[in-house]
Amino acid sequence: MGTIKTFMLLAALTALFMAVGYLVGGAVGMAIAFGVAVVMNAFSYWNADKIVLRMQGAREVAEDERSPVLRTFASDTKALAEHAGLPQPRIYVIDTPQPNAFATGRDPNHAAVCATMGLLNMLTREEVAGVMAHELSHVQHRDTLTMTVTATIAGAIGMLANFAIFFGNRERGGILGAIAIMIFAPMAAGLVQMAISRSREYEADRRGAEICGNPHWLASALQKIDRGARATVNQRAEDNPAMAHMYIMNPLAGRKGDNLFSTHPATANRIEALRKLATEMNIAPSGNLAAAEPADHRAGPWG
Repeated sequence: MGTIKTFMLLAALTALFMAVGYLVGGAVGMAIAFGVAVVMNAFSYWNADKIVLRMQGAREVAEDERSPVLRTFASDTKALAEHAGLPQPRIYVIDTPQPNAFATGRDPNHAAVCATMGLLNMLTREEVAGVMAHELSHVQHRDTLTMTVTATIAGAIGMLANFAIFFGNRERGGILGAIAIMIFAPMAAGLVQMAISRSREYEADRRGAEICGNPHWLASALQKIDRGARATVNQRAEDNPAMAHMYIMNPLAGRKGDNLFSTHPATANRIEALRKLATEMNIAPSGNLAAAEPADHRAGPWG
């Protein structure tokens, strides 16, 4: 998403933030909300990636990392970035059993990619390459600025709405009005998230498949991640639901179909699109990737 659209999104979220402020505290509340939003927008632009990584409990993979799995993960991700013509991103990992990944940063020169240990332990080396190529595609398309800033502001809107139940002005609807704010403000922020999610994910899948060279790797990875995300709780994501749209797969709840309240397209639709792309690229599946051993037990494409 381009810079203009990013600032349009910031304006929309700021307006929503001000509206909730008005409902909570009238004109004074709206003015305070506007001031907070201006400061938050500036702070988010420069620091949102650090906020997101900290809130998700991510740690950077060290240059002298001892784990063979993490060394392979870092080395392959750097090779993919070089192949895509991107600056080397910072590489992070989250210690959670749920398989998932995301990218963050305001531009390719300040990007970070992050995978969970669940993803690295569950997927083959080829599948991990497909996932990280998808995340690097977000970096290349500069989606990460919008995704990251949306996460921080939408999270703040949700917190402000929750305050309404305690500080809401009785002249503006009393307890029922406060409950309505608490429900609909996060929903409105979520709708903004959804508006930027679906087409972005399809495009990142396509470009990611081109970067890693084989759409089947990412298609197979999505199958495993979908099953794993449904079966395993990611508590960090549950505690910060406004960040769900950043992940390659919804880390909160596995609902089927491209319904109104999902942050991602249906996995089956994404896999179908990747398989069509593989046909266009004249690439046939090589063995049963979905049944292969994890990344630390296999020679991979850069091994």
